[in-house]
Formats: sequence, structure tokens, C-alpha cells
Amino acid sequence: MKYSKEQIEQELKKLKGWKIKKKEIWREFRFGNFSESIEFVDEVAKLAEKYYHHPDILIKYDAVQLNLTTHDEGGLTEKDFNLAKHINKLVRE
Repeated sequence: MKYSKEQIEQELKKLKGWKIKKKEIWREFRFGNFSESIEFVDEVAKLAEKYYHHPDILIKYDAVQLNLTTHDEGGLTEKDFNLAKHINKLVRE
């Protein structure tokens, strides 16, 4: 079920670094080099398969931008915030 604006705001408070952009949440992760960026993307891909929810991924040399939305619902759902929470666990902050 698609989240309301209020639900989205509450969920975003729980997620470090993620921001809202239209019907998506997104975050950019920075790394030391291209190899580290690719290693991170490989780990994100494993999570995406595990949770059957796949982000849009933009790889820049030392940065990876992830965008999450639930296309079937036309907006943000529990799936998006759940995957974002697990992705955050992949990085040391």
C-alpha cells in the first residue's frame, strides 16, 4: 500500500541520508574509488534480490546514487524504506 505524505516523513526521519524526490527516496554514497563503488553495488544487488525490490542505480567514479520507489503502487511503500534501511547497514558512518 502506498504511503501517505505523513508516513513518508516519519519513515525518512529513521533513515540517515535519504531524501525525497517526487515519488522516490534517494541517497548518494561516496567511496574512495571506482572499485569500492562497484563492490557496494554488488552488495546492494544481493539485498535487492533477497527482498525482491530493485533500486535504480547511477554509478559515478567514486559515488553511487540509489533511487527507490514501488512502481506497481505509483509511489513509496514499506518495501522502499525496508530496503533503504538494509542498504544503510552496508556502510560505515
